[in-house]
Amino acid sequence: MIEKADRPKVVIITGPTAVGKSGLAHRLAQALGGEIINADSMQVYRLMDIGTAKPSLRERQEVPYHLIDIIDPDQPFDASMFRSRASAVVRDLQERKKPTLVVGGTGLYLRVLQRGIFSCPTSNPEIRKRLKQKASEEGPESLWTRLKEEDPIAAERIHPRDTFRVIRALEVWEMTGQPISQWQLWDREGDSEFNLLWIGLTLDRKVLYQRINERVEAMLAQGFLEEVRTLLNSGYSSDLNSMKSLGYRHLAGVLQGLGTLEEAKEKIKRDTRHYAKRQLTWLSKESNLKWYSPEEFDKIHSTLLDFLKDP
Repeated sequence: MIEKADRPKVVIITGPTAVGKSGLAHRLAQALGGEIINADSMQVYRLMDIGTAKPSLRERQEVPYHLIDIIDPDQPFDASMFRSRASAVVRDLQERKKPTLVVGGTGLYLRVLQRGIFSCPTSNPEIRKRLKQKASEEGPESLWTRLKEEDPIAAERIHPRDTFRVIRALEVWEMTGQPISQWQLWDREGDSEFNLLWIGLTLDRKVLYQRINERVEAMLAQGFLEEVRTLLNSGYSSDLNSMKSLGYRHLAGVLQGLGTLEEAKEKIKRDTRHYAKRQLTWLSKESNLKWYSPEEFDKIHSTLLDFLKDP
């Protein structure tokens, strides 16, 4: 076991979507001379910029960012790949004596960085094929309804149309007789290879929801619909996991004649608010997380300085 004092120090800055993680982390990285590792599962994709609230090119010139724009929308990327790549970056930054900030709201990415990959069974092709067939014949919501009965905790975390994750959860249930939520418990014992400081950002719920609504409006004004149109015209199917994410699936439906832009806008706002609520529930399981308002820059900066100084 590596002594805690000898582990690379890593600051995690997380919180619900639209709370202000990126802006605060950027300012902190500038003040500390540090670099940022992305922990948002959507910002890894090239060509998906507006809908993922990706840092601007100017911001990426001011502060080095890692694990942004590293794969195409039709390429696979999972928590295991994230951990492998992020760990390599952390080691490199440690050698260069650069403060390391991991920033994002994808709870699974943050968890595997802290506790490693859970020892869940590998896939069963026969079960997966049968479940895919059922989803094709009866619709993905039918599988999610079953998941809600077998594993309500996992169903709360997984969107009904996220067929890939729903199938995986049901596959694990059928293979082991145990829900996937038990296999991937947030608070299970584990010894991280890193010395982590968890910073969580939070706001009054009404304020957060207003910021979410305003950000959706801003994304559409910036050309979010055209971004989705370009992706579809470039051959990226709306059936891709990346294209089923928040906003992208809604706007793809508009372009496919399945609803109006105004209807899609309201659904994006609603579903993003629901996502933020799930993130807060998820993060509340992390007992080491220190909560701040995103306006408390000086207080957070001081906390980071104390953490990063030599023991």
